[in-house]
Amino acid sequence: MFRRALTICSYLALALSALIVLVLVAYRLDAPQVVRGDPGDEFDPGERRERRTAAERRRVPWPTFGYDVSRTKVGAGFRHRPPYRERWQFDSGDTVEFPPSVGYGKVFLAQQKGRFYALDAATGRLAWTKRYGRCSASSPTLANGVVYQTWMGEVPCTQDRYRSADGFLAAWRARDGAELWRFTVKPIESSPLYHRGTIYIGSWDHSIYALRARDGHIRWRFEADGQLNATPAYYRGAVLIASKSGSLYSLDAATGRLRWRARSDRRLGRREEFYASPVAAYGRVYVGNVDGTFHAYGARTGRLLWQRPVGTYVYSSAAVWRQRVYVGTYNGELLALDAATGDVIWRRETAAAVHSAPVVINGVLYYASCSTCGQRAVRPVKQGHDGTYALDARTGRELWRFRAGKYASPVVADQRRVYIVGRAKLFALSGSRRAR
Repeated sequence: MFRRALTICSYLALALSALIVLVLVAYRLDAPQVVRGDPGDEFDPGERRERRTAAERRRVPWPTFGYDVSRTKVGAGFRHRPPYRERWQFDSGDTVEFPPSVGYGKVFLAQQKGRFYALDAATGRLAWTKRYGRCSASSPTLANGVVYQTWMGEVPCTQDRYRSADGFLAAWRARDGAELWRFTVKPIESSPLYHRGTIYIGSWDHSIYALRARDGHIRWRFEADGQLNATPAYYRGAVLIASKSGSLYSLDAATGRLRWRARSDRRLGRREEFYASPVAAYGRVYVGNVDGTFHAYGARTGRLLWQRPVGTYVYSSAAVWRQRVYVGTYNGELLALDAATGDVIWRRETAAAVHSAPVVINGVLYYASCSTCGQRAVRPVKQGHDGTYALDARTGRELWRFRAGKYASPVVADQRRVYIVGRAKLFALSGSRRAR
Protein backbone atom coordinates (compact mmCIF):
# COMPACT_ATOMS: atom_id res chain seq x y z
CA MET A 1 0.00 0.00 0.00
CA PHE A 2 2.82 2.35 0.94
CA ARG A 3 4.69 1.57 -2.30
CA ARG A 4 1.55 2.28 -4.36
CA ALA A 5 1.04 5.62 -2.61
CA LEU A 6 4.68 6.49 -3.22
CA THR A 7 4.30 5.66 -6.93
CA ILE A 8 1.19 7.85 -7.22
CA CYS A 9 3.02 10.73 -5.50
CA SER A 10 5.94 10.31 -7.91
CA TYR A 11 3.60 10.48 -10.92
CA LEU A 12 1.89 13.56 -9.49
CA ALA A 13 5.24 15.25 -8.91
CA LEU A 14 6.32 14.50 -12.48
CA ALA A 15 3.02 15.80 -13.84
CA LEU A 16 3.34 18.99 -11.78
CA SER A 17 6.92 19.50 -12.97
CA ALA A 18 5.85 19.03 -16.58
CA LEU A 19 3.00 21.51 -16.10
CA ILE A 20 5.38 24.10 -14.64
CA VAL A 21 7.76 23.62 -17.58
CA LEU A 22 4.89 24.04 -20.06
CA VAL A 23 3.71 27.22 -18.32
CA LEU A 24 7.23 28.67 -18.35
CA VAL A 25 7.70 27.80 -22.02
CA ALA A 26 4.31 29.31 -22.89
CA TYR A 27 5.19 32.43 -20.90
CA ARG A 28 8.48 32.83 -22.73
CA LEU A 29 6.87 32.25 -26.13
CA ASP A 30 4.15 34.76 -25.22
CA ALA A 31 6.68 37.34 -23.99
CA PRO A 32 6.68 40.77 -25.66
CA GLN A 33 8.92 40.94 -28.70
CA VAL A 34 11.16 43.74 -29.92
CA VAL A 35 9.47 45.85 -32.59
CA ARG A 36 11.96 48.29 -34.11
CA GLY A 37 10.67 51.69 -35.16
CA ASP A 38 10.97 53.44 -38.51
CA PRO A 39 12.47 56.94 -38.10
CA GLY A 40 10.30 58.16 -40.98
CA ASP A 41 7.02 56.94 -39.51
CA GLU A 42 5.12 59.59 -37.53
CA PHE A 43 8.37 61.02 -36.16
CA ASP A 44 8.86 64.79 -35.99
CA PRO A 45 12.34 65.58 -34.63
CA GLY A 46 12.01 69.28 -35.37
CA GLU A 47 8.72 69.94 -33.59
CA ARG A 48 8.15 73.27 -31.87
CA ARG A 49 6.98 72.82 -28.29
CA GLU A 50 4.88 75.21 -26.28
CA ARG A 51 7.23 77.57 -24.50
CA ARG A 52 6.64 79.73 -21.46
CA THR A 53 8.01 83.25 -21.28
CA ALA A 54 11.06 84.10 -19.16
CA ALA A 55 8.79 85.96 -16.75
CA GLU A 56 6.55 82.89 -16.37
CA ARG A 57 9.56 80.68 -15.74
CA ARG A 58 10.83 83.04 -13.03
CA ARG A 59 7.41 83.25 -11.35
CA VAL A 60 6.64 79.51 -11.55
CA PRO A 61 9.91 77.66 -12.27
CA TRP A 62 8.53 74.12 -11.90
CA PRO A 63 4.72 74.20 -12.19
CA THR A 64 3.73 70.54 -12.34
CA PHE A 65 4.78 66.90 -12.36
CA GLY A 66 7.16 66.35 -15.28
CA TYR A 67 7.82 70.10 -15.63
CA ASP A 68 5.57 70.70 -18.67
CA VAL A 69 2.13 69.63 -19.89
CA SER A 70 3.64 66.92 -22.13
CA ARG A 71 5.44 65.48 -19.06
CA THR A 72 8.86 65.42 -20.76
CA LYS A 73 10.66 65.95 -17.42
CA VAL A 74 13.22 68.27 -18.97
CA GLY A 75 13.78 71.43 -16.92
CA ALA A 76 14.20 74.22 -19.47
CA GLY A 77 16.52 77.16 -18.87
CA PHE A 78 18.19 75.94 -15.67
CA ARG A 79 21.99 75.94 -15.55
CA HIS A 80 22.53 73.80 -12.46
CA ARG A 81 25.36 71.26 -12.45
CA PRO A 82 26.65 68.98 -9.69
CA PRO A 83 28.33 68.81 -7.25
CA TYR A 84 25.84 70.43 -4.86
CA ARG A 85 25.89 71.72 -1.29
CA GLU A 86 22.95 71.36 1.08
CA ARG A 87 21.25 74.64 2.02
CA TRP A 88 18.33 73.42 4.09
CA GLN A 89 16.19 70.38 4.73
CA PHE A 90 12.60 69.81 5.81
CA ASP A 91 11.14 66.67 7.41
CA SER A 92 7.56 66.08 6.19
CA GLY A 93 6.92 63.39 8.81
CA ASP A 94 6.00 60.59 6.40
CA THR A 95 6.52 59.21 2.90
CA VAL A 96 6.56 61.57 -0.07
CA GLU A 97 5.78 59.56 -3.20
CA PHE A 98 5.68 62.35 -5.79
CA PRO A 99 7.93 65.40 -6.20
CA PRO A 100 7.06 68.96 -5.17
CA SER A 101 6.27 71.86 -7.48
CA VAL A 102 7.96 75.26 -7.23
CA GLY A 103 6.49 78.72 -7.75
CA TYR A 104 5.60 82.08 -6.20
CA GLY A 105 8.73 81.89 -4.03
CA LYS A 106 7.59 78.63 -2.42
CA VAL A 107 8.03 74.87 -2.67
CA PHE A 108 4.72 72.97 -2.44
CA LEU A 109 4.90 69.40 -1.13
CA ALA A 110 2.25 66.71 -0.50
CA GLN A 111 3.04 64.04 2.07
CA GLN A 112 1.40 60.63 1.75
CA LYS A 113 -0.46 60.64 5.09
CA GLY A 114 -2.55 63.77 4.65
CA ARG A 115 -0.20 66.73 5.23
CA PHE A 116 0.52 69.42 2.66
CA TYR A 117 3.24 72.04 3.05
CA ALA A 118 4.03 75.38 1.46
CA LEU A 119 7.67 76.19 2.25
CA ASP A 120 9.71 79.32 1.66
CA ALA A 121 12.01 78.32 -1.20
CA ALA A 122 15.00 80.29 0.14
CA THR A 123 14.89 79.17 3.78
CA GLY A 124 12.66 76.08 4.03
CA ARG A 125 10.50 77.78 6.65
CA LEU A 126 6.84 76.80 6.73
CA ALA A 127 4.59 79.39 5.06
CA TRP A 128 1.31 77.48 5.47
CA THR A 129 0.08 73.92 5.80
CA LYS A 130 -3.00 71.73 5.34
CA ARG A 131 -3.99 68.57 7.18
CA TYR A 132 -6.74 66.29 5.82
CA GLY A 133 -5.97 62.79 7.08
CA ARG A 134 -6.11 61.69 3.44
CA CYS A 135 -3.62 59.69 1.39
CA SER A 136 -1.81 61.39 -1.47
CA ALA A 137 0.45 60.05 -4.22
CA SER A 138 0.60 63.03 -6.57
CA SER A 139 2.33 66.35 -7.22
CA PRO A 140 0.60 69.70 -6.99
CA THR A 141 0.04 71.82 -10.08
CA LEU A 142 0.48 75.61 -10.04
CA ALA A 143 -1.28 78.13 -12.30
CA ASN A 144 -2.42 81.74 -11.99
CA GLY A 145 -1.67 81.99 -8.30
CA VAL A 146 -3.55 78.78 -7.46
CA VAL A 147 -2.35 75.40 -6.15
CA TYR A 148 -4.26 72.30 -7.31
CA GLN A 149 -3.76 69.09 -5.31
CA THR A 150 -5.50 65.69 -5.44
CA TRP A 151 -6.31 63.35 -2.55
CA MET A 152 -7.38 59.73 -2.12
CA GLY A 153 -9.08 57.86 0.75
CA GLU A 154 -8.54 58.29 4.45
CA VAL A 155 -5.41 57.11 6.27
CA PRO A 156 -4.28 54.30 6.56
CA CYS A 157 -3.53 54.04 2.87
CA THR A 158 -4.67 50.52 1.97
CA GLN A 159 -6.47 49.25 -1.12
CA ASP A 160 -9.27 47.70 0.95
CA ARG A 161 -10.19 51.05 2.48
CA TYR A 162 -10.46 52.63 -0.97
CA ARG A 163 -13.23 50.39 -2.29
CA SER A 164 -15.96 52.62 -0.83
CA ALA A 165 -13.84 55.73 -0.30
CA ASP A 166 -14.04 59.09 -1.97
CA GLY A 167 -11.33 61.57 -2.91
CA PHE A 168 -11.15 65.17 -4.01
CA LEU A 169 -9.27 67.85 -5.88
CA ALA A 170 -8.65 71.01 -3.85
CA ALA A 171 -7.85 74.46 -5.24
CA TRP A 172 -6.03 76.78 -2.82
CA ARG A 173 -4.71 80.31 -3.10
CA ALA A 174 -0.92 79.96 -3.33
CA ARG A 175 -0.28 83.04 -1.19
CA ASP A 176 -1.96 81.84 1.99
CA GLY A 177 -3.60 78.45 1.37
CA ALA A 178 -7.18 79.73 1.43
CA GLU A 179 -9.45 77.12 -0.18
CA LEU A 180 -11.17 78.38 -3.34
CA TRP A 181 -13.15 75.27 -4.29
CA ARG A 182 -13.22 71.50 -4.00
CA PHE A 183 -14.29 68.76 -6.43
CA THR A 184 -15.29 65.46 -4.76
CA VAL A 185 -15.30 62.12 -6.56
CA LYS A 186 -13.74 58.66 -6.03
CA PRO A 187 -10.04 58.59 -5.00
CA ILE A 188 -7.75 60.60 -7.31
CA GLU A 189 -4.13 59.52 -7.80
CA SER A 190 -3.44 61.65 -10.88
CA SER A 191 -1.38 64.80 -10.58
CA PRO A 192 -3.55 67.54 -12.07
CA LEU A 193 -2.98 68.70 -15.64
CA TYR A 194 -3.61 72.42 -16.26
CA HIS A 195 -3.97 73.77 -19.78
CA ARG A 196 -5.60 77.06 -20.80
CA GLY A 197 -8.14 77.37 -18.03
CA THR A 198 -9.00 73.67 -17.67
CA ILE A 199 -7.87 71.10 -15.10
CA TYR A 200 -7.77 67.42 -16.14
CA ILE A 201 -7.66 64.56 -13.60
CA GLY A 202 -8.11 60.78 -13.72
CA SER A 203 -10.05 58.99 -10.97
CA TRP A 204 -10.38 55.48 -9.60
CA ASP A 205 -14.00 55.55 -10.81
CA HIS A 206 -12.54 54.86 -14.32
CA SER A 207 -13.26 58.44 -15.48
CA ILE A 208 -11.17 61.37 -16.60
CA TYR A 209 -12.67 64.77 -15.79
CA ALA A 210 -12.13 68.14 -17.43
CA LEU A 211 -12.92 70.87 -14.90
CA ARG A 212 -13.11 74.64 -15.26
CA ALA A 213 -10.06 75.86 -13.36
CA ARG A 214 -11.72 78.89 -11.79
CA ASP A 215 -14.54 77.03 -10.02
CA GLY A 216 -14.28 73.24 -10.56
CA HIS A 217 -17.34 73.06 -12.85
CA ILE A 218 -17.33 69.87 -15.01
CA ARG A 219 -16.74 70.62 -18.69
CA TRP A 220 -16.72 66.99 -19.78
CA ARG A 221 -16.20 63.47 -18.49
CA PHE A 222 -14.94 60.36 -20.30
CA GLU A 223 -15.25 56.83 -18.90
CA ALA A 224 -12.31 54.50 -19.55
CA ASP A 225 -12.07 50.71 -19.23
CA GLY A 226 -10.41 50.69 -15.83
CA GLN A 227 -9.02 52.57 -12.88
CA LEU A 228 -6.98 55.63 -13.82
CA ASN A 229 -3.86 55.95 -11.65
CA ALA A 230 -1.63 57.67 -14.18
CA THR A 231 -1.23 61.39 -14.66
CA PRO A 232 -2.64 62.82 -17.90
CA ALA A 233 -0.51 64.67 -20.45
CA TYR A 234 -1.46 67.28 -23.06
CA TYR A 235 -0.15 67.19 -26.62
CA ARG A 236 -1.34 68.85 -29.83
CA GLY A 237 -4.93 69.37 -28.73
CA ALA A 238 -5.28 65.97 -27.05
CA VAL A 239 -5.30 64.71 -23.47
CA LEU A 240 -3.45 61.40 -23.07
CA ILE A 241 -4.04 59.03 -20.18
CA ALA A 242 -3.38 55.34 -19.49
CA SER A 243 -5.52 52.89 -17.53
CA LYS A 244 -4.91 50.07 -15.10
CA SER A 245 -6.63 47.76 -17.61
CA GLY A 246 -3.85 48.27 -20.16
CA SER A 247 -5.36 50.94 -22.42
CA LEU A 248 -3.89 54.24 -23.58
CA TYR A 249 -6.40 56.93 -24.58
CA SER A 250 -6.15 60.06 -26.69
CA LEU A 251 -9.09 62.42 -26.08
CA ASP A 252 -9.94 65.75 -27.66
CA ALA A 253 -8.98 68.29 -24.98
CA ALA A 254 -11.93 70.59 -25.73
CA THR A 255 -14.73 68.01 -25.94
CA GLY A 256 -13.53 64.72 -24.44
CA ARG A 257 -14.23 62.93 -27.74
CA LEU A 258 -12.20 59.74 -28.21
CA ARG A 259 -9.54 60.17 -30.90
CA TRP A 260 -8.00 56.73 -30.49
CA ARG A 261 -7.34 53.93 -28.03
CA ALA A 262 -4.29 51.65 -27.94
CA ARG A 263 -3.82 48.54 -25.81
CA SER A 264 -0.89 46.74 -24.19
CA ASP A 265 0.09 43.20 -25.19
CA ARG A 266 -1.78 40.17 -23.91
CA ARG A 267 0.36 37.72 -21.95
CA LEU A 268 -1.16 34.34 -21.18
CA GLY A 269 -4.57 35.78 -21.96
CA ARG A 270 -4.43 38.99 -19.93
CA ARG A 271 -3.14 42.52 -20.23
CA GLU A 272 -1.09 44.17 -17.52
CA GLU A 273 -1.54 47.72 -16.35
CA PHE A 274 -0.15 51.06 -17.38
CA TYR A 275 0.89 52.59 -14.07
CA ALA A 276 3.42 55.00 -15.58
CA SER A 277 2.20 58.30 -16.97
CA PRO A 278 2.54 58.82 -20.74
CA VAL A 279 5.03 61.29 -22.21
CA ALA A 280 4.53 63.01 -25.58
CA ALA A 281 7.21 64.33 -27.94
CA TYR A 282 8.27 64.19 -31.59
CA GLY A 283 4.78 63.22 -32.75
CA ARG A 284 4.76 60.15 -30.51
CA VAL A 285 3.50 58.98 -27.13
CA TYR A 286 5.94 57.04 -24.94
CA VAL A 287 4.77 54.82 -22.07
CA GLY A 288 5.95 51.76 -20.16
CA ASN A 289 3.83 48.84 -18.97
CA VAL A 290 4.28 46.86 -15.75
CA ASP A 291 4.97 43.76 -17.86
CA GLY A 292 8.40 45.34 -18.49
CA THR A 293 7.73 46.54 -22.05
CA PHE A 294 8.22 50.10 -23.23
CA HIS A 295 6.07 51.38 -26.11
CA ALA A 296 5.98 54.23 -28.61
CA TYR A 297 2.63 55.05 -30.27
CA GLY A 298 1.81 57.58 -32.96
CA ALA A 299 0.29 60.66 -31.31
CA ARG A 300 -1.98 61.24 -34.32
CA THR A 301 -3.09 57.66 -35.03
CA GLY A 302 -2.39 55.57 -31.92
CA ARG A 303 -0.51 52.98 -34.00
CA LEU A 304 2.24 51.03 -32.26
CA LEU A 305 5.47 52.34 -33.79
CA TRP A 306 7.98 50.46 -31.68
CA GLN A 307 8.22 48.43 -28.50
CA ARG A 308 11.08 47.05 -26.48
CA PRO A 309 11.18 44.73 -23.44
CA VAL A 310 13.44 46.59 -20.99
CA GLY A 311 13.05 44.82 -17.65
CA THR A 312 10.80 42.99 -15.22
CA TYR A 313 8.54 45.95 -14.35
CA VAL A 314 8.25 49.53 -15.59
CA TYR A 315 6.55 51.80 -13.07
CA SER A 316 8.68 54.78 -14.04
CA SER A 317 7.35 57.48 -16.34
CA ALA A 318 10.03 58.32 -18.92
CA ALA A 319 12.00 61.48 -19.64
CA VAL A 320 12.50 62.59 -23.25
CA TRP A 321 15.47 64.77 -24.27
CA ARG A 322 17.25 65.33 -27.58
CA GLN A 323 15.61 62.37 -29.32
CA ARG A 324 16.34 60.01 -26.47
CA VAL A 325 13.93 58.34 -24.05
CA TYR A 326 15.13 57.54 -20.53
CA VAL A 327 13.38 54.88 -18.46
CA GLY A 328 14.12 52.92 -15.29
CA THR A 329 13.13 49.36 -14.35
CA TYR A 330 12.49 47.35 -11.19
CA ASN A 331 15.22 44.84 -12.01
CA GLY A 332 17.75 47.64 -11.58
CA GLU A 333 18.53 49.24 -14.92
CA LEU A 334 18.33 52.69 -16.43
CA LEU A 335 18.20 52.79 -20.23
CA ALA A 336 18.58 55.46 -22.88
CA LEU A 337 16.54 54.51 -25.95
CA ASP A 338 16.50 56.07 -29.40
CA ALA A 339 13.19 57.97 -29.58
CA ALA A 340 12.78 57.14 -33.29
CA THR A 341 13.64 53.41 -33.32
CA GLY A 342 13.63 52.15 -29.72
CA ASP A 343 17.24 50.98 -30.07
CA VAL A 344 19.26 50.90 -26.82
CA ILE A 345 21.85 53.70 -26.84
CA TRP A 346 23.20 52.88 -23.40
CA ARG A 347 22.11 51.05 -20.27
CA ARG A 348 23.39 51.36 -16.74
CA GLU A 349 22.94 49.14 -13.70
CA THR A 350 21.29 50.97 -10.81
CA ALA A 351 21.73 50.57 -7.05
CA ALA A 352 18.18 49.20 -6.63
CA ALA A 353 14.78 49.22 -8.35
CA VAL A 354 13.84 52.46 -10.12
CA HIS A 355 10.32 53.62 -9.28
CA SER A 356 10.79 57.34 -9.86
CA ALA A 357 10.65 59.20 -13.16
CA PRO A 358 14.07 60.38 -14.42
CA VAL A 359 14.63 64.11 -14.92
CA VAL A 360 17.03 65.99 -17.22
CA ILE A 361 18.42 69.42 -16.33
CA ASN A 362 21.23 71.06 -18.30
CA GLY A 363 22.36 67.80 -19.89
CA VAL A 364 22.41 65.93 -16.56
CA LEU A 365 20.09 62.96 -16.02
CA TYR A 366 18.88 62.40 -12.45
CA TYR A 367 17.25 59.24 -11.12
CA ALA A 368 16.48 57.74 -7.71
CA SER A 369 16.87 54.14 -6.51
CA CYS A 370 14.34 52.51 -4.17
CA SER A 371 15.48 49.95 -1.59
CA THR A 372 12.01 48.57 -0.71
CA CYS A 373 10.07 48.71 -3.99
CA GLY A 374 8.68 45.41 -5.26
CA GLN A 375 9.01 43.44 -2.04
CA ARG A 376 5.93 41.35 -2.95
CA ALA A 377 6.70 41.09 -6.65
CA VAL A 378 6.54 37.78 -8.52
CA ARG A 379 9.29 38.76 -10.96
CA PRO A 380 12.89 39.63 -10.07
CA VAL A 381 13.36 43.01 -8.40
CA LYS A 382 16.75 44.43 -7.49
CA GLN A 383 17.23 45.11 -3.79
CA GLY A 384 19.79 47.67 -2.74
CA HIS A 385 19.83 51.10 -1.17
CA ASP A 386 18.09 54.44 -1.61
CA GLY A 387 19.83 57.36 -3.25
CA THR A 388 19.80 59.99 -5.99
CA TYR A 389 22.25 59.84 -8.87
CA ALA A 390 23.34 62.28 -11.56
CA LEU A 391 24.57 60.94 -14.92
CA ASP A 392 25.79 62.48 -18.12
CA ALA A 393 22.62 62.17 -20.21
CA ARG A 394 24.61 61.51 -23.39
CA THR A 395 26.85 58.71 -22.11
CA GLY A 396 25.36 57.43 -18.85
CA ARG A 397 28.59 58.20 -16.95
CA GLU A 398 28.00 58.92 -13.26
CA LEU A 399 28.75 62.50 -12.22
CA TRP A 400 27.45 62.73 -8.66
CA ARG A 401 25.37 60.96 -6.02
CA PHE A 402 23.34 61.99 -2.98
CA ARG A 403 22.49 59.96 0.10
CA ALA A 404 18.68 60.39 -0.11
CA GLY A 405 16.09 59.44 -2.71
CA LYS A 406 13.38 56.81 -3.14
CA TYR A 407 9.95 57.12 -4.82
CA ALA A 408 9.67 60.66 -6.12
CA SER A 409 11.17 62.06 -9.29
CA PRO A 410 14.63 62.86 -8.02
CA VAL A 411 15.06 66.58 -8.75
CA VAL A 412 12.98 69.71 -9.35
CA ALA A 413 14.45 73.19 -9.57
CA ASP A 414 14.18 76.95 -9.61
CA GLN A 415 16.77 79.48 -10.76
CA ARG A 416 18.81 79.26 -7.54
CA ARG A 417 18.41 75.74 -6.17
CA VAL A 418 17.59 72.12 -6.90
CA TYR A 419 15.29 70.18 -4.55
CA ILE A 420 15.65 66.47 -3.82
CA VAL A 421 13.11 64.27 -2.06
CA GLY A 422 14.24 61.42 0.19
CA ARG A 423 11.70 59.07 1.70
CA ALA A 424 10.18 61.80 3.87
CA LYS A 425 12.64 64.70 3.75
CA LEU A 426 13.02 67.51 1.24
CA PHE A 427 16.53 68.87 0.64
CA ALA A 428 17.41 72.19 -1.00
CA LEU A 429 20.85 72.28 -2.63
CA SER A 430 22.89 74.70 -4.68
CA GLY A 431 26.03 74.20 -6.69
CA SER A 432 27.69 74.97 -9.97
CA ARG A 433 25.61 76.78 -12.59
CA ARG A 434 27.75 76.17 -15.65
CA ALA A 435 25.83 76.20 -18.93
CA ARG A 436 26.08 73.24 -21.24
